[in-house]
Amino acid sequence: MTQNTSAQPLIHGGAQTPRAPLTVLPPLALYIHIPWCVRKCPYCDFNSHTASKVLPEDEYVDALLADLDQDLHAVYGRELSSIFFGGGTPSLFSAAALGRLLKGVEARIPFASDIEITLEANPGTFEQEKFVAYRKLGINRLSIGIQSFQQQKLEALGRIHNGDEAVRAAGMARQAGFDNFNLDLMHGLPDQSLDDALSDLRQAIALKPTHLSWYQLTLEPNTVFWNQPPALPEDDTLWDIQEAGQALLAEHGYAQYEVSAYAQPGRPARHNLNYWSFGDFIGIGAGAHGKLSHPDGRIVRSWKTRAPKDYLNPAKSFQAGAKALTNEELPFEFLMNALRLTDGVDATLYAERTGLDLASLDEGRRDAEQSGLMQVEPSRLAATDRGQLFLNDLLQKFLS
Repeated sequence: MTQNTSAQPLIHGGAQTPRAPLTVLPPLALYIHIPWCVRKCPYCDFNSHTASKVLPEDEYVDALLADLDQDLHAVYGRELSSIFFGGGTPSLFSAAALGRLLKGVEARIPFASDIEITLEANPGTFEQEKFVAYRKLGINRLSIGIQSFQQQKLEALGRIHNGDEAVRAAGMARQAGFDNFNLDLMHGLPDQSLDDALSDLRQAIALKPTHLSWYQLTLEPNTVFWNQPPALPEDDTLWDIQEAGQALLAEHGYAQYEVSAYAQPGRPARHNLNYWSFGDFIGIGAGAHGKLSHPDGRIVRSWKTRAPKDYLNPAKSFQAGAKALTNEELPFEFLMNALRLTDGVDATLYAERTGLDLASLDEGRRDAEQSGLMQVEPSRLAATDRGQLFLNDLLQKFLS
């Protein structure tokens, strides 16, 4: 594929006080976006598109590798600690296509010896042979989009699978050789009771995943649910679900380490941990976002062309835009991720990852501590339990 290599201009934030050089660059990850789904769910605000009968696998893999080539100059000499295939539904792609892509990536950037490679999949796209083949490629973690095991709830969410398929998917993942997999589960669903929510959670726990993403359904702009809102549970019910669900997860050994992430000991998602601790990641694919740090102190966010037809158009640039983060933006950008972690982060990580002195947080930190939103702990940056519940209010303390 011959692609227009003219990138969008870098947006700067005006004259800046120089930041300290970044003597240690963060771990580097790769996010690969595959934007097609069998059907668009009414709650979904991700960059996903209904697939045609024949997917342009070869063309898209060519585009992904060409896209990656344009980012290589910024990561020379570094290795990948994790890869995440997100979507859309990446499991719609064949093992042959993903294998060619992974070989192409590894030829360009070395893989860490213990690299974590995650593939998102939906129960309706599970095929035993395909998943055995994925495992042989070196993909060593699955994230399975269950959302619910109850037929009425699945229909309300527009899902294409049923509860039995969801249960079978977990078994098939294990049979295919995946000893590390996540189940995605929602709560606060249309007309959901406390008993409904806990029933889903008990079923998920019974399947013994190493990781559970358990999060509340929210109505997002530009979705069907935003324009035609379903009847969601009352706030009191949502609170009861949250409290009872967290207790149930803890009882079964799933420790909460992020707002909506729970894992067995030693099994947090490495890719997401890197993201939440302000690590670096290349983003390739339609609509993918990236964030890269440079030794001179620059930290640049970038985003790729969103529509698949434009991304595959040789006359158009892969990159839609890029922006160097300013000194004023960095405190919020760092904490927006780090404070999602239940234990927060070591305070020294702030200077290491941003090049700014920890004192630049002092004013907002004092305000947050006095409001009971942030822990009074000099050596760590961490939200209180209340701060986790009102994270947006906490982050407002650090907006310039």
